[in-house]
Amino acid sequence: MLQIIADGLIIGSVISLGAIGLSLTLSIVRFSNFSHGELLGWGGYFALTALATFSAIGPGAAAPLGPFSFGWALLGALVLAAGLAALLALLLDTVLFKRLRRQGAITLVIASFGSALALRNLLLFWQGGVPQYYSQNLQIAIPFLPRSVWGGLRATPDQLFVLALTLVTVTGLHLFLRHSTLGRSMRATAINPNLARVAGIDPERVLRATWIIGGMLAAVAGVFAGITVQLRPTMGEDLLLPLFAAVILGGIGSVWGAVLGGFIVGLAESASVSIVGAEYRAAAAFVVLILILLVRPNGLFGEKS
Repeated sequence: MLQIIADGLIIGSVISLGAIGLSLTLSIVRFSNFSHGELLGWGGYFALTALATFSAIGPGAAAPLGPFSFGWALLGALVLAAGLAALLALLLDTVLFKRLRRQGAITLVIASFGSALALRNLLLFWQGGVPQYYSQNLQIAIPFLPRSVWGGLRATPDQLFVLALTLVTVTGLHLFLRHSTLGRSMRATAINPNLARVAGIDPERVLRATWIIGGMLAAVAGVFAGITVQLRPTMGEDLLLPLFAAVILGGIGSVWGAVLGGFIVGLAESASVSIVGAEYRAAAAFVVLILILLVRPNGLFGEKS
């Protein structure tokens, strides 16, 4: 039982970070961006390329850092990948979405489908279809509780790192949205864009910040997926439905709602693997989504319109 919860929290960490950016896009840019999942894939592979470069320049930087399977090179690659994914998100908006905003949300959704297909196939052409890993170092899960206590609890140092950094990242974003001028402008635009414009808030500045934050968080989520599982060119497509499930479950526009929704989806997927099999993990997450929406139609933290 405890192991299922622990595995669900690790899966939920990846989903939560990706869901935050998608939730911000839905509430501020006001359309469902189906290409958001591809930013996770590109972010993960940006980090892989940067890791190879850093390791070639300084081989010692790739040496494992303490109990982890990775070294300082991957941490530097994570920062660089976040910046590159933010630039990619801005490029998508400048080249495609910005030109179509006046056409309405339906046009933007269709355009996001097309951009998702293009990004996925470009990534497949660039990296090939073989799964890749950041490190070939094997890790042994550390036992925290014996099997006699609720089935026991084991986790690798990498998994604990992912969970801890997820909580730090989400807390930092929460403080940014609550206490910074730009963060308050983003919240105001999400609540009432017309009133925010009248109050002197620059909507283009808010939109740029939304794409940058969404791209950076997607890249971090992609790297975390690569650390805990593996990198695949189709990982964005595989994670897209759980991302939307987490956003709807938590309530559109709520950061902590996206986080909680991501963890709930992760727990549902983890439990389904041991109960009904891995092939039904996505279905189990959506069953939980439907049950909660029957009670809370606006999501756990969503506000009534």
